[in-house]
Amino acid sequence: MTTTNTTTPLRVGVIVGSTRDGRLAPTVSTWFTAQAEAHTPETHYDVIDLTDLDLPGTHPDWGHQPTPVQAELATRVAAADAYVVITPEYNHSFPAHLKHFIDLHHDEWKAKPVGFVSYGGVGGGLRAVEQLRLVFAELHCATIRDGVSFHRAHGGLFAEDGPAHDEQGAAGAAKVMLDQLNWWAHALRTARAENPYS
Repeated sequence: MTTTNTTTPLRVGVIVGSTRDGRLAPTVSTWFTAQAEAHTPETHYDVIDLTDLDLPGTHPDWGHQPTPVQAELATRVAAADAYVVITPEYNHSFPAHLKHFIDLHHDEWKAKPVGFVSYGGVGGGLRAVEQLRLVFAELHCATIRDGVSFHRAHGGLFAEDGPAHDEQGAAGAAKVMLDQLNWWAHALRTARAENPYS
C-alpha cells in the first residue's frame, strides 16, 4: 500500500483529452498550466497529453499483463493528489480516447478531486463535463463544482498563447476552480493518510 505524505507539495495531473488533428487542446492546456503555476507555484503539475501515449488496449484486471506504457501511466495517475481534465465536446460528449484512458485505471483515481476545463461551441463543452462527472463518480472521485469553459472556442477566441478575449473572466474562473481543487486535494490527501480509502 502506498504511504501518503501530507507534507509534500501537491501533485496535480493535467489530462489533455483531445487527440484530433488541428486540435485546440495544446493551446488551452498551455494557458491553463501557466495560470495554475502562477496561482499555486508550490504545486507540481504533470501534463498527461493523450497524443503522446501509445495507449494499451486492455485493463490488467481483465486478465492481461500491464505493458510498460500502462505501468508508467498507472504510476503517474496514482502519484497525483488531484486532476484537471481538459476536454472538448464532440457530439454532446467527450472524446473516446479520453474515456479509454480513464478506463485503463481504477484504484488510482479513488478519493481524489477532479476539476474541468472545457471548450466547444455555444455550450462551451459543458455537456462533456456533465458526462465526465458521472464517469468520475463511478470511480469514487470528488468533482469540483466550478470549472473553466470556453464558448465558441473555435471562432477566434484564442490566440497562439491563450484566450484573446475575456482574459480576466477566464483567469478568474481558473482561480476559483484551483482554490476549490486545492482545498479538496489537501483534505482528501489527509483523509487517505489517516484512514485509507477502500
